[in-house]
Amino acid sequence: MTVYADRASRIWDLVQKGLGRAGRALGPLCDAYRPAGASDPLSLANRFLRLPAAFAPHGGKWDRPQGYGQAMWDGLFDTAYTRPGDYIVRRESEAGAADGGIWFVATQQKLLPPLCIRASRVVTFARAPMAQAAGLNGYGGVTTLARTALLRDWPASVLDSGASGAYQADLPTDTSLGSWSVLLPRLPDIVLKAGDFMTDDLGRTGVVGAAELSELGWRLNVKQAAT
Repeated sequence: MTVYADRASRIWDLVQKGLGRAGRALGPLCDAYRPAGASDPLSLANRFLRLPAAFAPHGGKWDRPQGYGQAMWDGLFDTAYTRPGDYIVRRESEAGAADGGIWFVATQQKLLPPLCIRASRVVTFARAPMAQAAGLNGYGGVTTLARTALLRDWPASVLDSGASGAYQADLPTDTSLGSWSVLLPRLPDIVLKAGDFMTDDLGRTGVVGAAELSELGWRLNVKQAAT
């Protein structure tokens, strides 16, 4: 028999069990991963659990499918086993079904379903070195080889932010530069800063313009790099 410290703890335990039952009724078995280190959080070594899980459009409305530009989902799974920062991976039911997905848990606020963020890309972050001494230094330009890796192969939400820029040359054939809103879980011992470089699995490169860390994790504004 479970002994509860107070009434609130008992209610929270019942809510967690209810979310778990909803996950079993509506969702398939998924793999849960807990990142350890700064690279490849979905490596087999980080998988710690298989659990039934389903995901609903944020707000709990099932009357329409999720549209473009929506990263937030409500998770339906037993949150007694998970914590913010964990990844949940739903495999395709069969090859080519396109019904799989990757989410990370942004927050698990009591008495509410967990807020999850669906990952759309896999990103890597690096930082250019600073000058090592006052006065004359070596070549100060940014090169790929000189960058220090911060995070490698992290699933993240990367969505168009709607903002755009232009090349400084302002030639007639120039196109506008894209800007992305990037969401990542809170990362132990890793601090992302403006000026960091991001690359994704599509081969695109961007520069972090602003970095915000909150209870929900990292929210970055990343501007596409011209070169």
